[in-house]
Amino acid sequence: MIGKLSGFTYNRDGSQNITVTVTDNFAQEYEELKNNDVSVEIKKFFKKRSLDASAYAWTIIDKIAEKTGERKKDVYRHAIREIGGVSTIICVRDIAAESLCRGWEEHGTGWMTEKTKSKIPGCTNVTLWYGSSVYDTKQMSALIDSLIQDAEALGIPTITEKEKEQLIGRWTVKEEKKKEKKNEN
Repeated sequence: MIGKLSGFTYNRDGSQNITVTVTDNFAQEYEELKNNDVSVEIKKFFKKRSLDASAYAWTIIDKIAEKTGERKKDVYRHAIREIGGVSTIICVRDIAAESLCRGWEEHGTGWMTEKTKSKIPGCTNVTLWYGSSVYDTKQMSALIDSLIQDAEALGIPTITEKEKEQLIGRWTVKEEKKKEKKNEN
């Protein structure tokens, strides 16, 4: 909780009163603690650097990889494959499938392909997964949810739901600004 020192007085017995003004609602905690000894720590507030959603996803990926011994790339790709709405399946001529896959995967780590046999002679079905760099808010939220579930199953600490919502909100604003700037050009 963040507060501001707003008063300081000495009592006759030498004890001191320190007044701290807070903006968060502290009424319930006060009622629970008012007749008990409490531990107090007051130190200068430093605003923590906030991670954006992508950075947080990679932080979780790193922790999962460390815990499981998997490569970070594989943890990331597995998470992408687990969420919906981030892939499409197209049917292409057999001779074009390999070239399509190579070109698609050059976009980045999360841009994956998978070829399966088509019922149409001379054709191949190719599943194309998009990397998180192009995800909208719903897709990025689903990716982070998936990673959080995997991390929690492994006993890795994660952020709260409220913190996740704030993180996604900041990411959304950042992405919208990027798009606006791109459209100006």
